[in-house]
Amino acid sequence: MFDSTIVSGILTIIIGVGGMLAYFWLSNLVLDKVIFPPKGKNIGRNINRANAVRPWLFTFPAIFALGLYLVVPVFYSIWLSVTSGVAQDGWYRNYEQIFLNQTFRVSLLNNLLWVLVVPAASTFFGLIAAQLTDRLSWGNIAKSLIFMPMAISFVGASLIWSFVYHPDMDIGVINAIRGLFGAEDGVTLIDGQVIDSFLLMVVLIWIQTGFAMVILSAALRGVPEDTVEAAIIDGANPFQVFFRIKVPQIRGTIMVVWTTITILVLKVYDIVAAMGNQYRNLEILPTQMMQYFDAGNYGFATAISVVIMILVLPVMFWNIRQARAEMR
Repeated sequence: MFDSTIVSGILTIIIGVGGMLAYFWLSNLVLDKVIFPPKGKNIGRNINRANAVRPWLFTFPAIFALGLYLVVPVFYSIWLSVTSGVAQDGWYRNYEQIFLNQTFRVSLLNNLLWVLVVPAASTFFGLIAAQLTDRLSWGNIAKSLIFMPMAISFVGASLIWSFVYHPDMDIGVINAIRGLFGAEDGVTLIDGQVIDSFLLMVVLIWIQTGFAMVILSAALRGVPEDTVEAAIIDGANPFQVFFRIKVPQIRGTIMVVWTTITILVLKVYDIVAAMGNQYRNLEILPTQMMQYFDAGNYGFATAISVVIMILVLPVMFWNIRQARAEMR
């Protein structure tokens, strides 16, 4: 007998896929047969108008879902942040209170550290990996291994690295290595110090390096060979060829990768929640937002979410601008 969950999942897929196919078929039928039929004295005008409307029919479900699940919650969050909780005494009070809160300032500082370190490190290691693996006969295998962490969820990756940092010398990889050099007792690597944020950042760098490597590897292969050959003929060594010839030509792609990872870093939650949520000094804005949300303090929670959105928006627009420039 089938499990009810499996049956429910299969029905959802059938209804969802079938519903979308029915929507596309019926909407095009109405467009071509009723609204702009390709017949009569205006046949040419009707065909042109139908072709102009057709892309909107295909994108309407995505636009509707985006508006329902993204745009509406954004405006509702903004409204809650200026009306809920202490905002009843003034629309700005939630923002005033969170900025006066010491934990919020620590979270903001930690977020800035993540933004400074993780995108730069992931992009740099991805760039180096892309260049080195292209020169190896087993480069595709190496790339697969480096890209593999992308297939792991943030919580799964946090669990893996919890074993790496574990204080028990029979479990923790780092403490086991210390034992090989004579250490007798394991040390607790994550104990709430601000410096421990860097140990958590390693997890995200480990995950995102594969993403950066794949994108930058494709960009490096697009560098014209004649520019590389000209540099070699002029006496440039491999380092000069890489850093002075190749890297400047893929600068736009590097910026797209860097900004994409930056947007992800500003939203990261799982790693800190899984590995360091019990320590105040390791908190970031999303973890603090969820704590206020769980406590029912929707005013503070939505105010923090608006702050995160304000931090993400400039980077996102810059990312889109760089991506459009690359497409040209």
